[in-house]
Amino acid sequence: MAAEASPGLRILLHQHHKDRAPAHISSHADRDRVLEIFKSALSKSGPPSEFALQTVQVAIKPQRQTVLVQDENQSLENALRTLLQELVSSAVQSGERIMQYGQLIDDQESGLGHIPRLLDIVLYLCERGHVEGGMIFQLLEDLTEMSTMRDCKEVFGYIEGKQDILGKQELFGRGKLVMLRTCNQLLRRLSKANDVVFCGRILMFLAHFFPLSERSAVNIKGVFNTSNETKYEKDAPDGISIDFNFYRTFWSLQEHFCNPASTTFAPSKWHKFSSNLMVVLDTFEAQPLSDDDGNANNLEEEEASAFSIKYLTSSKLMGLELKDPSFRRHVLLQCLILFDYLKAPGKNDKDGPSETMKEEIKSCEERVKKLLEMIPPKGKEFLNSVEHILEREKNWVWWKRDGCPPFEKHPTEKKAGHDGLKKRKPRWRLGNRELSQLWKWADQNPNALTDPQRVRTPSVMDYWKPLAEDMDASAGIEEEYHHKNNKVYCWKGLRFAARQDLEGFSRVRLLEQQFFLAAQLCVHSHFRSKYQSKPSEKSKRAKKEDESKEPAQHLEDSQIATLATDIDGGGNGAELEDVAIPMDADAAIQSGAPTPEEKQSPSGELEAEAEAEAGIIDGESDTEAAGVVPS
Repeated sequence: MAAEASPGLRILLHQHHKDRAPAHISSHADRDRVLEIFKSALSKSGPPSEFALQTVQVAIKPQRQTVLVQDENQSLENALRTLLQELVSSAVQSGERIMQYGQLIDDQESGLGHIPRLLDIVLYLCERGHVEGGMIFQLLEDLTEMSTMRDCKEVFGYIEGKQDILGKQELFGRGKLVMLRTCNQLLRRLSKANDVVFCGRILMFLAHFFPLSERSAVNIKGVFNTSNETKYEKDAPDGISIDFNFYRTFWSLQEHFCNPASTTFAPSKWHKFSSNLMVVLDTFEAQPLSDDDGNANNLEEEEASAFSIKYLTSSKLMGLELKDPSFRRHVLLQCLILFDYLKAPGKNDKDGPSETMKEEIKSCEERVKKLLEMIPPKGKEFLNSVEHILEREKNWVWWKRDGCPPFEKHPTEKKAGHDGLKKRKPRWRLGNRELSQLWKWADQNPNALTDPQRVRTPSVMDYWKPLAEDMDASAGIEEEYHHKNNKVYCWKGLRFAARQDLEGFSRVRLLEQQFFLAAQLCVHSHFRSKYQSKPSEKSKRAKKEDESKEPAQHLEDSQIATLATDIDGGGNGAELEDVAIPMDADAAIQSGAPTPEEKQSPSGELEAEAEAEAGIIDGESDTEAAGVVPS
């Protein structure tokens, strides 16, 4: 037997599986051996995971234990395609349905035929990566080509059942083009008039199988199906009872609906279309439908299966079709779709309609919508649904013109810790990292609390030095870089002045000048308090004496005289009062004489009230007022 074998055939008798060489299917004998091995595997019970890989190892004897190389995949695919062809041929000869061939009579409900069993085995091997991922798609394509349309419905039912597995990334990339070609071949074989449901199943499968942004299913160039012609009678037959001119006018609209681009570019065609459409709309308005017509012409559930996608164009049926609400809605909806195409967003001025055409489109669209709303039953609800669909269609138009960008957004991978757990967000003791570190630093260094430099408030003179340098013309500092433009700097300076130089701060509030002048006054007041002599003990005693009332009496007399002068002279007393009172207050401050309020309270209480007032203005401690943090 070995002598009769071809030179390329190698017979391995008792070789160890680690040292065995690949046994390619290079002869009919090897192919028959592989077919017999897989036929015996089809009769095994249990899931394919229990015996599928072992069957491949026995049949092919691969170089690797679990993965086939390219030549081994090709050899196995050829053998399986031959086996599938034999099973289909046997099913046809026996008169059985190909998907039920080989199914046991006692196990018809739960059992599978030989072909679904073979497909399950190959699908398991492709899913696990033992064989090439496109092998299952190639077998499905061969099966649909060898099957009748009746059997193709059952084959496609199997495909729909395995949609989740076939759509996995490791299989989808290998076989998406084969699956697209298979579905397109089925659509070409089906009748669009008689197999509407099956065509819809195929289209729904493609919509779910392919991603939303798949460009292969998008009509990027916007090519119209001009082969979909509507044939109607050109000459009037004998014995016709309707207006044949209206009949030809009505069905001539389908030529424009079939190719809207030609209507836009040719003005003569647009005038012809608009004139024919006006005739049809006038007829619909002259013959409105009643509620009885709408109820009588509704399609029943049993008639839905016989519903055709195109209406008959016989002139004898014209009178009945005009009384059909669905027929009218069909034609009016075509008009709205055409108008929506002519007004499509993003069109250039050259491609878009002219101004006169826009006005005609607007008027015709209003009439069409009014007619749709009048057609029973539920005309208003139907019109609202159509408007909503057309509004959403504009988004798809923009998406196509932008190059079909992908809709899918892949989730960002969250970085996990070394132990695989999610990394928790750090929680700070005092709200943020800086304050927490400052608090820890104080705990670790106890001497920082007793450090004399920890809290240091600068003097007013030191604080205003940068401002004085800005005012020096020889420094050459530009105006935009002056410290007076810094609101925080000015605000802190006023707080320092309120603390350390209350006299200068009161002058600032009374004069209400620009801030750099206020700062200058504070600096000069600081020099004055430093170099001028201190007030005498006599003046201090004069402040503490409650018996001396002459300054108060003098102030009251001057106020009364001023008020009398305002009343007698009729002048602006408010202006005089504003001028007189600050001058008296200033004089009282310079002379050291007590005011009436100062006489009513002791000097100690006056100083305490001044400090309390300054504290109310500040609202914080000295450290917070200076804006200094522990160093």
